Amino acid sequence: MMQPQRPDPGHVSFRLVMGLLAALAILLLVLPSFVVIVVSFTSSYSLRFPPPGYSMRWYAALGDAWQLQFAAWNSFSVALWTTGLSVLLGVAAALAIARSTSLKAKVLDSLFMSPLVLPALAFGLSVLMLFSLAGVPISPLTLIIGHVIVCVPYVIRTTVAALAQLDTVLLESSASLGASRWYSFRRVTLPLIRPGILAGAFLAFMSSFDNVPVSLFLRDARTDMLPIRMWQDLEGKLDVTIAAASGVIIALTVTALIIMERTSGLSRRIR
Repeated sequence: MMQPQRPDPGHVSFRLVMGLLAALAILLLVLPSFVVIVVSFTSSYSLRFPPPGYSMRWYAALGDAWQLQFAAWNSFSVALWTTGLSVLLGVAAALAIARSTSLKAKVLDSLFMSPLVLPALAFGLSVLMLFSLAGVPISPLTLIIGHVIVCVPYVIRTTVAALAQLDTVLLESSASLGASRWYSFRRVTLPLIRPGILAGAFLAFMSSFDNVPVSLFLRDARTDMLPIRMWQDLEGKLDVTIAAASGVIIALTVTALIIMERTSGLSRRIR
């Protein structure tokens, strides 16, 4: 009779340690957001935790916070333009490098991913210096260009992952039936990689909307961005309205994450 195999103590201890580290990391990520949400319902005029009482007054005050509304609309508009351009450029780049094993494709892939490796503040400053040397004035267009550079890699990565799962037999069958490459792309490739494109678009939108380093250097008076406006208001005064605005952003982000997970399987696309 075979003896039951005993679990390896080293393997068990490794899983235990990694589980504890993962739980600690999740706690450190979730706890600050929880504190902000609780504080946003305070009845006090100051940011205190735990709050002395609870009220919806600061959420109602957002209706009169015209500076935050102006900055939020700017962030939304820039993020929308950034997402559209990032999808166009990212999908085109992914189609070019996804199935290629040439050295050129590998170099291009590394080049496209480089904005994610560079320090964000250094990148923002370097782009500002580049526009200054080229004589290009700071404008909403330069801000969108800066955001596109840092957001395109997300679209490329998720689209490449979707293309890697695409069965080439489907394209060969489409071609053998007389379909053109453009027709095959529209009717075969695009529907199958759409979840990857949507996941990349979502990541690009959130990255642009919440971007601080690039916006800090490339914004002007016409493009007051929401994260920077909130940061400046917290530096000058501890306005509880900022906590309410943060609560709205957290709620909308969680809702969008759930929708994207249901529609495109976001967690599978970013692995």
